[in-house]
Amino acid sequence: MGKIALLLLALGGTAASAQPDGFVDAATAVPGLAVEMRYFGTHNFVGTRIDGYEAPRCLMARQAAVALAGVERDLAARGLGLKAFDCYRPARAVAHFVRWAGNLADLKNKAEFYPRMDKRNLFKDGYIASRSGHSRGATVDLTLIRLDDGGELGGELDMGTPFDFFGPQSWPSYPGVSDEARRNRTLLAEAMRRGDFRPYAREWWHFTLAREPFPSTYFDFPVR
Repeated sequence: MGKIALLLLALGGTAASAQPDGFVDAATAVPGLAVEMRYFGTHNFVGTRIDGYEAPRCLMARQAAVALAGVERDLAARGLGLKAFDCYRPARAVAHFVRWAGNLADLKNKAEFYPRMDKRNLFKDGYIASRSGHSRGATVDLTLIRLDDGGELGGELDMGTPFDFFGPQSWPSYPGVSDEARRNRTLLAEAMRRGDFRPYAREWWHFTLAREPFPSTYFDFPVR
């Protein structure tokens, strides 16, 4: 890492560089973790691969990955596991989202991800922001999956909405989902809280380690 990048990090800014020593591949640190990195592919609200995702890897700050491993062990005793949709997110990916949100003509995946939302309101309503906690390396988007008797990965549990669905239906407190989805949301949130992760009031899938190792640093190294 060069002197300018180190200076930016010291000031809490954004630095583009190789993967820092404090980050690990969560799939190697969390036994049994399923990974479906949505922003590496096209099945996401933008409809294309997002800048900065050069491999389908779930990178996290080491402390966050260790904590997530504890959550996975807790859930495995119940015959459940975790599937990650997004982990560390480069700052350049966040900038890609911002550019997309400003292009009101691009409604490619509206029907699946924001059918009831006016794209003009995505900033105002807090679904798109110029900075993301994911870029600090201790935030993860995930869901619950079933494990079969042999410990193999199974299907996702019903959470009431898909991952990255923009709208109040994705709020953990939303009363309009089924009883099963409400129970599953609660089960996930409680397991993550026991692992020292904080939930987010507008997304049932979004959790941040309570004691972040890089609370003021927004990284921009690519996922590769």
